[in-house]
Amino acid sequence: MERMISLKKDPTYALLLDDLRKAKSDLELAYSNFENVVDPDLIDSCIYQVNAVQLRYKFLLGRVKQIEDSYAKNPLELMES
Repeated sequence: MERMISLKKDPTYALLLDDLRKAKSDLELAYSNFENVVDPDLIDSCIYQVNAVQLRYKFLLGRVKQIEDSYAKNPLELMES
């Protein structure tokens, strides 16, 4: 439990979590837009938007997991940086 508290105090980790939450919200919005458009050009635009946000979400999730894994292996390393 103490390790997770220290990790949550890491500003980089906190920023990544905020970005991840925003990407999730953006993805929900992109899906909603896609479900509501009827014009073929707008459909294409929404598809590109969904794909872009999915890639961003996947990237951020990977970085969060990387930090968590690295912290789990050596919690002192993150505290020193």
